[in-house]
Amino acid sequence: MAREKVVRIWDEREVIYPPRRWRYLREKREKALEIMERLSHFDPQLYGSVARGDVRRDSDIDIFIPYRVSSYLIELALEGLVSRRKIVMATPWHLIKGIIEIDEETTVTFPLIDPTDRELEFYRWGGMIDIWGVKTEERVPGVSKKLILIVPTERGHIEREVVGRESEVAKILGVGIDIVTERVHVLMRRDSIGRTGIYINEEVPDWMSFEEALKLIADRDPNVRRKVRERGGV
Repeated sequence: MAREKVVRIWDEREVIYPPRRWRYLREKREKALEIMERLSHFDPQLYGSVARGDVRRDSDIDIFIPYRVSSYLIELALEGLVSRRKIVMATPWHLIKGIIEIDEETTVTFPLIDPTDRELEFYRWGGMIDIWGVKTEERVPGVSKKLILIVPTERGHIEREVVGRESEVAKILGVGIDIVTERVHVLMRRDSIGRTGIYINEEVPDWMSFEEALKLIADRDPNVRRKVRERGGV
């Protein structure tokens, strides 16, 4: 999907969904639910636009497991669905994650080290619901990559700018103000200078576990090795 630029045009506006948008949401949630039910023992969370409801036809389906668990158990639950496996770390200071790609639009992400509360707040920032929320057709507020707060309504959603109302956004999302100011800074900077690259983005061979691949990375990279020692893993 093409990178979305930060928007600063309106103070607030309502978006009313046409029938096709409701259909996209229903189809993507049905697909997400099938995968989440396979992962039900691991408290899977659906996050991003499919949790908020403001989907497009090309919106991704992103599922996150909020704690460290053996990658073998995750892959066993997803047997027959795995198409690609990666280890990702955005910067030397960020969470080390395993990513399983199901298809072009669907991924399952899980931490390879113990996540901090701040790192889990990142997912609530974008909007996050559990399997029960998907089954009951819940939609939750969250912030899009354009730095727009999405607040669901019966007819669609309300959009509000985040910049200038950071405290209000933190309260609505139930996150700390620090994560809001951090994401505003990151997204505004990315919008002005472009994405600067991901620190680690390595494919895991079919014959190797995520934990084995992470050990190889840690052996050669002191930043990764320090993270693993501090917060468990491999």
